[in-house]
Amino acid sequence: MTRAPVALSCGEPAGIGPEIAVSAWSALREEMAFFWIGDPRHLPDGAKYTCITNPADAPDAMADALPVLPLSLNGSARKGTPDPANASGVIKAIETGVALVQSGAACALCTAPIHKKALIDGAGFAYPGHTEFLAALAGVDQVVMMLAAEAITPPLRVVPATIHIPLRDVPERLTAESLRRTLEITCQGLRDRFGITHPRIAVSGLNPHAGEAGAMGHEDAAVIAPVINALRDAGMDVTGPLPADTMFHAAARARYDAAVAMYHDQALIPIKTLDFDGGVNVTLGLPFVRTSPDHGTACDIAGMGIARPDSLIAALRLAHRMADRA
Repeated sequence: MTRAPVALSCGEPAGIGPEIAVSAWSALREEMAFFWIGDPRHLPDGAKYTCITNPADAPDAMADALPVLPLSLNGSARKGTPDPANASGVIKAIETGVALVQSGAACALCTAPIHKKALIDGAGFAYPGHTEFLAALAGVDQVVMMLAAEAITPPLRVVPATIHIPLRDVPERLTAESLRRTLEITCQGLRDRFGITHPRIAVSGLNPHAGEAGAMGHEDAAVIAPVINALRDAGMDVTGPLPADTMFHAAARARYDAAVAMYHDQALIPIKTLDFDGGVNVTLGLPFVRTSPDHGTACDIAGMGIARPDSLIAALRLAHRMADRA
């Protein structure tokens, strides 16, 4: 059973991250322990929090207030408008969380959403997003982004084989080697992080109808199918390429533990349609557990008291559960 708490990095201070952290504490205070890494100035007025100096103090503090590992940020605390002066502190919160997980002081890392432009403007942030930054901090060359909706039946876990690139670039970037590594990391992650002994993976095609025997594109037969066949010959339970438009209804989801799609929207549209508020972003391939809510900073509604904490609550719960298996 997990004994160390989950570390939660603050994310963008001008967004909804601080307020949903307080809401998550209220929902989870009797269920599990986590602590927030950030500047208390950015928490909502009247929020119940207590500053700690050691993550080990978080479990005892949870009963009465949100445990906060304080980290001073240089910028404003104004909601709705990201301040680039906070960028270095936001990055430091992520680095602190990674260090605490690597040392064993925290059992897992959950990251609140960041505002990439603010990080670029304020600190020259050189990564497309959290996922790539965490991979660099961990010293690994490839990781996999999985979106998981564990609360629906059957559950849905989707992995985009390519992520934040223009659609026109997908065919060139979708190589046999990158797809093979994505499938291998996904399979290992299902075993190690989700406790699935014999993972079943469904793979979508790139083109409509999975290419329809070449009538709608050659990539499905030339790139995707040979990778699937080779991994199946090696013992992996993998099927495809399948038409993406028939992969995500309930009966289809019951036939696999995770689906690998070829590009961002092909993977994210079904999960956000089926469980918009409860999806969780999981990074597979890291030497530690990392989750994140599956939404952005939502600066347009920050401070209004209407932000839903569902995805963050799900992300914290899943991080805690995955850490038990690590």
